[in-house]
Amino acid sequence: MIENFFMRKTTYFNLAILFALLIGILAGSFHNAFIHNLSLSISEVFLKMLKFISLPMIFLAIVSTMTQMKSLSEAKVMLRKILKYTIATTLIAATIGLLLFLLIRPNPLSPESASAAIEPQGSYLSFLTNIIPSSLIEPFIENNVLGMAFIAMVFSIAILKLPDKTTAVVKDFFQGLFQVLLKATTWLITIMPIGIFAFTVQFTENIRTHQEDLKKLLLYGLCVVAANLIQGFVVLPLILKWKKISPIRTARGMMPALATAFFTKSSNASLPIALESAKNRLNISDKTAQFSFPLCSIINMNGCAAFILITILFICTGHGVAFSPLELVGWVFLASLAAIGNAGVPMGCYFLTTAFLVGMGVPIEMMGIILPLYSLFDMVETALNVWSDSCVTTVVDQELKEQAKVEPQLAKS
Repeated sequence: MIENFFMRKTTYFNLAILFALLIGILAGSFHNAFIHNLSLSISEVFLKMLKFISLPMIFLAIVSTMTQMKSLSEAKVMLRKILKYTIATTLIAATIGLLLFLLIRPNPLSPESASAAIEPQGSYLSFLTNIIPSSLIEPFIENNVLGMAFIAMVFSIAILKLPDKTTAVVKDFFQGLFQVLLKATTWLITIMPIGIFAFTVQFTENIRTHQEDLKKLLLYGLCVVAANLIQGFVVLPLILKWKKISPIRTARGMMPALATAFFTKSSNASLPIALESAKNRLNISDKTAQFSFPLCSIINMNGCAAFILITILFICTGHGVAFSPLELVGWVFLASLAAIGNAGVPMGCYFLTTAFLVGMGVPIEMMGIILPLYSLFDMVETALNVWSDSCVTTVVDQELKEQAKVEPQLAKS
């Protein structure tokens, strides 16, 4: 009876999202000032609510999960499994980007046709040095996800080293705060179709406004989008099938998070809904979901890796820069490393790509004409990132459950 109730509730929710998408596309097709302003206001409010929940959730999810583990060795096992799949999928994504670029060979833009680009906000190394914050509150104020994760790790390890009586009190405190945020997330999910409507209107208007730019960069855009689609519809489902997990069931269960990621363009903002979907719609264990999703939202950036590699090759060839086969292979690893360090940076892929070009001494003016299209790329990339997070978490959860079944049998023998 309860299962049927949840199935009906899920069906109604998915229909509501579909209805919101269709109405949003229809409303965005008309140039109406009232609809534009209304959708803009709703999307801003919805984003603020997501950020309000998601930023402290990253901190509390890591702390509450790690402190519930029996020992640091248990955390290391889970961390090793997550890193194995995140690094592998990111490298595959960058490789697909390289192969598509070599196959399609988009015509490079002439520097004269480019508009002014946004200057990069510091070098790539400056992003990495921000991992260690100068104060406890700085990451929360500046939305520094890497710094927030660093503090959470330090707190978690310190709590596990405390006496048992003190540890129990602290564990209950952080676990209670995390449950409060999860309850607030369920309220937010209820009104999510309204937010999807607003984001769809903005997306439709953006496509209509930048049609000329889309035509100029058709082959380049094809490379970027195709790399993401191949990764999302071929590579990741094959990994799930290899582990005997249904890709369709996984995608259906994570659909609320994927839709949120696409329209908000933020993996971090999608985190609360991803956690809720994984636990309640896919039956992933709390411990795995609460540890894997926050970590993956920081280091698992499949879409970003492909964008960085393709864009650098596209702009460099436009300035006459040639790459040897060995250098192209090297860029696969560099783009993957940059993607892993991308979390928490506004327009992260765009700025990291620009920083690379500056470091290479390549003029960045051509980044200006790419900028209007980056909104579209960012939507696809973010949805892919959350889909990859979901696949990695699902695979790791299954491996841990299988391992838990085998260990008692080995102990008996």
